[in-house]
Amino acid sequence: MPATWILLGAVIGIIVGAAVVYFFIRPQVEEKVAAVERELDERRALTEKETTEILDTSRKEAQQIRSEAEKTIERRYQDLARAEERVDRRSENLDKQAKKMEHREAVLNKRQSRLDKRQNRLETIEQERREQLEQIAALTSDEAKQLLLDDVEKESRQDMARIMREIEDEAKESANQKARELVVMAIQRIASDQVAEQTVSVVQLPNEEMKGRIIGRNGRNIRAFEQAAGVDIVVDDTPEAVSVSSFDPVRREAARRALEKLITDGRIHPARIEKLIKDASKDVEQDMKEAGEQAAYEANVHGLHPQVIKMLGRLKYRTSFGQNQLYHSVEASKIAAVLAAELNANIDIAKMGALLHDIGKAMDHDQEGTHAMLGAEFCKRFKVPPLVINAIAAHHHEVEPESVEAIIVEAADAISGARPGARRESLENYIKRVRTLEEIATTFQGVESAYALQAGREIRILVKPDKIDDLEAMRLSKNIAKTIEESMQYPGQIQVTVIRETRAVGFAK
Repeated sequence: MPATWILLGAVIGIIVGAAVVYFFIRPQVEEKVAAVERELDERRALTEKETTEILDTSRKEAQQIRSEAEKTIERRYQDLARAEERVDRRSENLDKQAKKMEHREAVLNKRQSRLDKRQNRLETIEQERREQLEQIAALTSDEAKQLLLDDVEKESRQDMARIMREIEDEAKESANQKARELVVMAIQRIASDQVAEQTVSVVQLPNEEMKGRIIGRNGRNIRAFEQAAGVDIVVDDTPEAVSVSSFDPVRREAARRALEKLITDGRIHPARIEKLIKDASKDVEQDMKEAGEQAAYEANVHGLHPQVIKMLGRLKYRTSFGQNQLYHSVEASKIAAVLAAELNANIDIAKMGALLHDIGKAMDHDQEGTHAMLGAEFCKRFKVPPLVINAIAAHHHEVEPESVEAIIVEAADAISGARPGARRESLENYIKRVRTLEEIATTFQGVESAYALQAGREIRILVKPDKIDDLEAMRLSKNIAKTIEESMQYPGQIQVTVIRETRAVGFAK
């Protein structure tokens, strides 16, 4: 239909064009004839011959113009006729196409009707089959859909766990490789004894008779000694030895020295005891000062306040798991310097923070609070740089680290304390720690058994595969590790390995 309208518009345009041409040319011809007649009137005064010639010429020109106009009109009519023929032919073609379209539309309507009927039958059959399946499976469609969603969710969780493992393994591979290089290099460059010597609290006697002299008549000598030194003297069945017991390592060291001098001198009475204890206390104070200065010199840390150096020297008589804390601080300072140099951090801040990170242990028997916060508060009073104070307070995660140097101090502390042979502990504490590890792991739901390995540095957990999937196994390992961090104290780190295994066993008979 649109093509028909286009052809009709074209024919009408041609007719209008011909009419316009005809009506425009005819007035021009008439105007020229009128002009000629006017010219004839003007030339009436001319001779008859000239008039006749002009009239003939004008008539010829008028005849020629009229002839051209007639030819033009005839051509326009011919064009119009041909256009009408084309329009007629196209109109016939359009009528034929319209008939074909109507026939095709009727066919399509019939086909659509058949498809609709088939669709209705299929829906009816599908509904019947769904009802039959629900009867056979004893499940509604919603329940079956939920089962399918659960299966898809489980599969997606397994895929997510696999992707998480791949990403985590890739990150660990690159991070662990770089970390191992730094740690190994730091340990290799910092050579020291494997285990520092523990503070001596046993005094050897020349003979058993000396025990009686130390006790004195009615115990006056031992009471005077314990009162003046602030320690306990343990006289037991150990042959030719007495023990000096005190929670304060400085007092214990002063008492040990005074007792050795008393034994060497042989003059044991209350007045002599008090004098020797005062002298021994002064000697220990001087030794602590010199030890602090020596530690600062070995760590190449300068500008510390004398009170800070003195408090640092008190760590000489403090041990943790058999590791001398002053030697540990110096070693950690050297390791921190190596790590800071490799990571382009501030070496001076890292060295000073590592050297002073455990200074609070020299005062934690006298004041309340953790050694990290006590050390930070003590150093703040003596104008230690703020970044160093933050590194001291943050090395046990009690405050957030504010610089990369604080993280280096924490790493250096862990390296120095966790390297093989750095610390030792009693068999009883070791067994208790291992049992606690296994007990913590077995408290979680789905755990079948747990075994502590490698001296308590790793715990392997076997879970029930029907209750714990792969993703839940990853979550379980992180939750157990977090519980161990919050409830236990241990040197170094503990690896938590969760093992999920499914076994199928068959017997051929």
